Amino acid sequence: MIRSLLSAVALAVAAPALLLPMSGQASDRTLPMRFELIRQGPSDTCAARCKLFVAATGAITADTPRDFDLFAKGRDLTGATVVLDSDGGSVHGAIALGRAIRKLSLDTTVGRVRPMRMADNAEPRGTLSPQADCESMCAFVLLGGVRRIVPAEARVMVHQIWLGDRRDDPTAANYSAEDLVLVQRDIGRLAQYTAEMGVSIDMLDLSLRIPPWEPMHAMTASELQTMRVATELPEPAVGAAVANNPPAPVAPPVSRLTNGIQAATIDINERRWAMIDQSGRAALARRHPLTVEGDEIGSFDLLVSCSAERGNYDFSYIERRYKGARNSAPAAVGAVSVRVGGLSAPLKVVSSDERDGEFVTYAAAQIPADLIDAFTALGNRSMTLETKASGFVTAIRLGNTGARQSLPALTTACRKAPGDRADLALPQTGAVAVAR
Repeated sequence: MIRSLLSAVALAVAAPALLLPMSGQASDRTLPMRFELIRQGPSDTCAARCKLFVAATGAITADTPRDFDLFAKGRDLTGATVVLDSDGGSVHGAIALGRAIRKLSLDTTVGRVRPMRMADNAEPRGTLSPQADCESMCAFVLLGGVRRIVPAEARVMVHQIWLGDRRDDPTAANYSAEDLVLVQRDIGRLAQYTAEMGVSIDMLDLSLRIPPWEPMHAMTASELQTMRVATELPEPAVGAAVANNPPAPVAPPVSRLTNGIQAATIDINERRWAMIDQSGRAALARRHPLTVEGDEIGSFDLLVSCSAERGNYDFSYIERRYKGARNSAPAAVGAVSVRVGGLSAPLKVVSSDERDGEFVTYAAAQIPADLIDAFTALGNRSMTLETKASGFVTAIRLGNTGARQSLPALTTACRKAPGDRADLALPQTGAVAVAR
């Protein structure tokens, strides 16, 4: 009940802690947002028509609106364009910053201002590059501009807000009534702000569809225009792909675990990784919903078990994809891969066919123990599962809740002789067929 309710009410990024996971080295996009006033150049190219840019790069924090007010105080920003390049950040900070931009009647765009070498004491000048992303709450800051321009090369990306301390593994977290009140209140504020800026509420609705375990949705040229996110939009590049949102799926059938040869019911935890007995073999397992832009099209199970090869684990992926008129996703899956940080491994698709009204895919591989060790290491670690079928791609990120605590039991089981492994004190959850 809590998970389904959160799926209905949650959106973009609610706090700085909610920013997408980053590599170990901080960049200017991950530091708090800073502002810099730069005149367009070279001067002999634009002359009197050189534009005034306010380069806004970095994460949006609760202090960002105050920092912007201090930056703007005493400066003549008449006719300036705020150039946004940001991963997003605080809901309240973004709303206040957007309103401050509108109050000064500034324009907004997505890009990066690349500074030019100038003589000492000369006015700073730079060139505008459209190669930039405006992600999460940055998309709502963009709405503050009187004129809003999104270059064809730039991306405006949206997703749900989520509680910062639970975003890494949202399906495994617990949520109180107070948590839901906070999320719904922020969504109400975003709805009011979106309407206030003259933008269609459909933008908010689009954002609400994208759960935190999916990649952010890059708004298409059509969406930017019809939802009035951009007041001016360049023509799309020739041959540019246009993403289509898949329709909502039909009601799912009863989930089964199968390899395409036979199926057996198995009880796998949907909220955390846990040890199970896989026909006498210990396995670390987890179930997770399979979604495309928030529409649930199935679910999948992951099982990590002992391998005959030292230094490896057997890794199994079992997916149930619902079939129906409202589900346009390709049925047969052609490729499956798993990624943890910089480590990745392809799985072999053993079978992908229709069984009992649903398409079931079974894929397996021996994966390096280093990949599982990296996933179960201390801290908020995530694993990304990607499937491909006729150009249709799903990418789901799930956290490691319970994995670190359960891994020692699996490694102990793997050290035992094969004949002793059935004696493990694990809950009996049913048989799982193994493809031969």
